[in-house]
Amino acid sequence: MTTALITGATAGIGAAFTRRLAANGHNLVLVARDTARLRSQATELHDRHGVEVEVLTADLSQDTGIEAVENRLSDPRNPVDLLVNNAGFGNKGSFLDVSLADELTMLKVHCEAVLRLTTAATGPMRERGRGGVVNVASVAAFVPRGTYGASKAWVVQFTQGAARDLAGSGVRLMALCPGFVRTEFHQRAGMGTENIPGWMWLDADKLVSEALTDLARGKTVSIPDPRYKALMGVVKLAPRGLLGGVTSRTGRKYGPK
Repeated sequence: MTTALITGATAGIGAAFTRRLAANGHNLVLVARDTARLRSQATELHDRHGVEVEVLTADLSQDTGIEAVENRLSDPRNPVDLLVNNAGFGNKGSFLDVSLADELTMLKVHCEAVLRLTTAATGPMRERGRGGVVNVASVAAFVPRGTYGASKAWVVQFTQGAARDLAGSGVRLMALCPGFVRTEFHQRAGMGTENIPGWMWLDADKLVSEALTDLARGKTVSIPDPRYKALMGVVKLAPRGLLGGVTSRTGRKYGPK
């Protein structure tokens, strides 16, 4: 039986990945900061699906937290077959309104942790000749969105480059770029969502189903839902200056996740 490790596993897209993977018969390693919530989730998934579920409390904004997950991914006795780098957050406010410390923490979680965990996972995967990594980015990667969008653009570019370098090894890498998803993401960041049209909201479980299908097909970038595929097609054709004006008016606080 294969094992999947999911960061940011207790809510939103991460929790949707745990539900789908457990239903598909994967053993799980759940990573988040809230131990009590992790244990409750692990018990529910085990009882419902009969899979083995480990919990690993780790704060990926800290070196100790990243190291703990690196060590689990590198354990040859308990190999991880699928890594989902989902942990992330948003900062409310525009550039210079958000503290530099908060911006650096975002880069730590969105970029450094993704780099280090992907490295820790893919080395053993390449030796075994199989495995997969899903790095959760955002459609915000394709428009000017300050540090959040820039960090997600890095995730997309890094994942595509690593996928190219590992082509033919049996290891698949994919950047998942969702739009607005009804999760705890915006609430935790204190972000309002009243200005977001209803049609832009995605269902987390359906999104994960589409993402896993894209991974199996060998895609390196997944933009779930035809609406966002079409929207990103328009974005590619729009002048960068126009996009900058639109995103500055809507505000960084509405960055998709």
